[in-house]
Amino acid sequence: QLQASGGGLVQAGGSLRLSCAFSGSTFRSYVVGWLRQAPGKEREFVAVINRSGGLYYSDSVKGRFTVSRDNANLMAYLQMNSLKSEDTAVYHCAASQTIIVSSYGDPVQYRYWGQGTLVTVSS
Repeated sequence: QLQASGGGLVQAGGSLRLSCAFSGSTFRSYVVGWLRQAPGKEREFVAVINRSGGLYYSDSVKGRFTVSRDNANLMAYLQMNSLKSEDTAVYHCAASQTIIVSSYGDPVQYRYWGQGTLVTVSS
């Protein structure tokens, strides 16, 4: 089970840190992704951290967002800096034990999803 939190209203240029709490004893065996869905748009990949700590980002957030994980405390994080109005969306954390690198960007490949947290960036 996954639960995302930390969303809110922020001005453009500001920062937010999202958290993802994992329930279960095998967290370190999961690849954890962050995905978002803006109003009227398809769900899209944002960032992922794999089991060995490898990091991958969408081009739209590269250099502004940082994904991390704390295996001891069963948590993952998404630090979002220099936020833009186009970052406004519901953000979800998701996980999979079987996803492969070439599929990190495909939301359908993540088996487990948490409830999202809304991020609103005002311009």
